[in-house]
Amino acid sequence: MMNIVIMRHGEAVLGADSDEARTLTAFGRQQSEQMAHWLATRLPRLDRVLVSPYVRAQQTWQSIRELLPAATVVETLDELVPHGHADRVADYLRALELQGDDQSVLLVSHLPLVGYIIADLCPQEGAPLFATSGMAGLTLHGGTATLDWQERPSSVNAL
Repeated sequence: MMNIVIMRHGEAVLGADSDEARTLTAFGRQQSEQMAHWLATRLPRLDRVLVSPYVRAQQTWQSIRELLPAATVVETLDELVPHGHADRVADYLRALELQGDDQSVLLVSHLPLVGYIIADLCPQEGAPLFATSGMAGLTLHGGTATLDWQERPSSVNAL
């Protein structure tokens, strides 16, 4: 079994030399940290973190890593870009599930990919939209996942 948290990066500036180079706004950092504080109370450990190579996703991870349990492994995956292949990411997660029991994984990426990954892993679900810094929790068992929850900064702020 694998517990997976899928997170969309925090709010990013609109202008940059390229989409890959867009940086987080101060508000994006704040919202990401807010979500990490909320998640930390529900995440006893973190075995692996998978992060997009794009600047805003890397900055999101950097802004929240000290707020979460220490990750055993942190990987930057080229496939975690906005228009990456969700089926390849889902297959990678399935392969990780086969390596051991009771794993906890955080994935930091972009729209539309985050929604498509959920749709691939959870055949009963569509591809949900994500607010910036939004998160979804899945349980992967036997190659198929269930969507356990989905939260955004405004919803956890109200809790």
